[in-house]
Amino acid sequence: MSETESGQSTQTDETIGLRMTRQLPATPEEVFDAYTDAEKQKIWYPILDVEPSIVEIEVDLRVGGKQTAVWGPDRDTLFRETQTFLEIDRPHRLVTESSGSDPSGATMSTRVEVTFEALDGGTLVTVEQTGFPTPEIRDFFQTEAWVGAFDRIEAYLTRA
Repeated sequence: MSETESGQSTQTDETIGLRMTRQLPATPEEVFDAYTDAEKQKIWYPILDVEPSIVEIEVDLRVGGKQTAVWGPDRDTLFRETQTFLEIDRPHRLVTESSGSDPSGATMSTRVEVTFEALDGGTLVTVEQTGFPTPEIRDFFQTEAWVGAFDRIEAYLTRA
């Protein structure tokens, strides 16, 4: 399966955002479920880690429900994120309001829209995330956070 990845940064007077795409080697249903199912996430979050890590996830997949994730290399270095589901159209679209914190205690809230489109025997995933406080944080999500998430989901979907 060929892989495509693109990123586009956007910035207006109101918000700083990004748009990214990635082709994944599975059906929209399989990709949507890997992205939203707590048990599947517990497998793919640490799938590429060299050392064991901490991953705790709970998902209430309904409009108004929440996904809570805590992850990191150890108890002293944890990231936390709570996503509130605003729109769910399985397996095509998911919209959330995301609030998170990093190990330093810095917090951030963004809006995330993810679409899943059947394409060439796989799924084109498009992420649009807005509300970043600075271009530097947006750039980190564009070059590290989302790329890492896509890499992990792909490894999960293609594992033997």
